[in-house]
Amino acid sequence: MARGEDVDVIDAELEESREELTAARAAADDEAIADVEEEWRIRLRRALRANPEAADELRTLLDELTLGAAGPAVSVTNSISGGTQNGPVFQGQTFSALTFNSGRGADAPEQRPGTA
Repeated sequence: MARGEDVDVIDAELEESREELTAARAAADDEAIADVEEEWRIRLRRALRANPEAADELRTLLDELTLGAAGPAVSVTNSISGGTQNGPVFQGQTFSALTFNSGRGADAPEQRPGTA
């Protein structure tokens, strides 16, 4: 999008706008937020009007970013069957750093089904 313009200047302007937007959001300044967004909306519209081929490049980039942010669709179905479960039951998609102790240690109180 910086064709014909100095990339360093555009980078500096983007960074300045990012800082303004961050400050406006922290201050809950909706008017300042709208101003920064509108400024870049206008610049983007003008750049795309001047270089229509860039619209396809931008659309491809946005599609890639959108797909990456959403992540894959996942469907999980959990069920427990088979009577009394005498241990922990974890249901979910991803677990890490779990430790399971098998059996009872000498100091562990006896547990009966239905008690914690």
